[in-house]
Amino acid sequence: MLQYISNKGGGDPVDLETAILDGYATDGGLYVPEYLPKISADQLAKWKSLSYPALAFEILSLFIDRAAISAEELRQIIQRSYQTFEKEEVIPIKELESRPETYIMELFYGSTLSFKDVGLSFLINLVDFFLQRKKKRLSIIVATTGDTGPAAASYIAGKSTLDAWVLYPKGLITEEQERQMTTLTQQNVHPVGVYHCPDGGDDLDLVISQLYANQGFKEKVNLSSVNSLNWGRIMIQTVHYFYGYLQVVDEVGDDLSMVVPSGGFGNLCAGGIARKMGLPVKQLVIANNKNACLHRIFSVGRFSKAPLHETVSSAIDILIPINFWRYLYFCVNGDTARIKQWTEEFDRSGSVQFDQEIHQAYSDGYLSMSISDDMTISTIKDVYESEQYLLDPHTAVSVAVANSLTGQLAHHKVICLSTAHPAKFPGIIQRALGSKMLPEDATHPSIETAKRRCQKGYTADLAHLEEALLHSMSAHWEENEIRTTED
Repeated sequence: MLQYISNKGGGDPVDLETAILDGYATDGGLYVPEYLPKISADQLAKWKSLSYPALAFEILSLFIDRAAISAEELRQIIQRSYQTFEKEEVIPIKELESRPETYIMELFYGSTLSFKDVGLSFLINLVDFFLQRKKKRLSIIVATTGDTGPAAASYIAGKSTLDAWVLYPKGLITEEQERQMTTLTQQNVHPVGVYHCPDGGDDLDLVISQLYANQGFKEKVNLSSVNSLNWGRIMIQTVHYFYGYLQVVDEVGDDLSMVVPSGGFGNLCAGGIARKMGLPVKQLVIANNKNACLHRIFSVGRFSKAPLHETVSSAIDILIPINFWRYLYFCVNGDTARIKQWTEEFDRSGSVQFDQEIHQAYSDGYLSMSISDDMTISTIKDVYESEQYLLDPHTAVSVAVANSLTGQLAHHKVICLSTAHPAKFPGIIQRALGSKMLPEDATHPSIETAKRRCQKGYTADLAHLEEALLHSMSAHWEENEIRTTED
C-alpha cells in the first residue's frame, strides 16, 4: 500500500485517507507519497484516446489503494466531480490561429470559472466520501488570492460533513471573485474579508499556520484545508498535464512544452511530478508576474520574500510558493533533513540561497520569466485583435511568456494553460481593449446573476484575525454540535 510521509521527515507514515483529511502533516510539513508511480511510454500510448474522466481514473488509481476506495467508488467520485462542467470534454483545448503550434488548455469550465474547479471538485468529493464513511465533520479553512476560495466554497456549499471558512484579502481580489463566495446562501459557507494585508494571501497563510499549531483548537473544530497544501490537490492536478500532452501530440514521445501562470507553484508542482512519473514534457515554463517569486528561485537559485506588487493577474500575486518545498523533496532524493533545514532557515531569515548542485537538480527541465502588467494588457489586446479570442489576465501572462521565449520553444508544440474565464476580470478586459463595452466572451451568466444577489460574510482586521477566527469558528462549531445533538 502506498503511504504518505511529511517532506520534513516528522511523524509516522499515514494512509491516503489520513493525508487527505489532515491537510498538513503532524510536523507542519507537506504530505508526499513514499514513492512516485512510474508510467511507461507504452502505457501512455494506450491512454492516448481516453476522455479526461477515464484518464483521471487510470492515473488516480496509481495513488489510491483499492482497499481504501474501490474501482466503482472512484469512478462515481470522478463522475460526480465533473458532470456539472459546462463542456462535455471537461477541458477543451484550442489552437491559436495567430501563433503557430500554440494551444490554449481551457481549464475554466467548472462552477466558479477557474482551474481550481478541476482540482477542488474532485478533492472535496473525496473528502466528503471519507467523512461520510467515518461519520465525521471537518472545519475547512482556506486562504485565497481570488480563485481557490470561490471554488472551495462552491463545492463545499450544502455538504453536511464540511464547514468552509474562506479568508480573502479585502480589496485585493475582484468584486466578481468576492461575490462568488459572499452570495452563496448555504449555512456551512463562511467568507471572511480581511483588511490591511500588506502581503496579500501570504498574510492569511501565516494566520492559518498559527491556527494549525494550536493543537487544542485544531482538535476541537477538526481543522483541515483543501488548498494546494493538501496532497489531494496535487494528485488530481497531475491529470490535466497528461491529458493535455496526449491530446495535442501526434505520437507519444513528441516534444511539447507547457507554459503555466503560477505564483504558489501548486499547479506546476503537479506538472513536475507528472514528468517525474514519465510524462515526456520537454519544458515546463513558469510564467510569473511582477512578483517573480518563482522566477528568482529558478533563475538565480534564491527562495526569498520581497514586497508585494498588486498586479492585474492578482490570483498569482503570491510571495511564498509553499509547494516548491514539496517538489524539492523529489529533487533531493527524499532528503527530509535538508528540506527541514532550508524551511527553518527561510522562517528565520526570509531567504535561502541554494548551491549550484541543488539549483541544477530542481531547475532541470524548467524555464521561467517574469511579465509586466503592460505586457499582460498588450497580450490580451493583441490576441483579441488577431483572432477574436479573449484571454483572462493570467492566461495572458502565460501567452506573453510563450511569445518572449520563442527561441527556446521553437520547433515543437506549446500548450499555454488558461486558468480563469475573462468574465471574472471585466475591468482589466475593458482596460486592455480600450472600451467600456465588454464583448460577449467577457461575460458569464453566473457572474451576472451574482451581481444581483445579497452578500453575506464576516470581516476582520489582520491584526486581530487569529483571535477573531478562534472565537467565531469555535462558537459556530459549538452551535452545530448542540443542533446535531437536538436532532
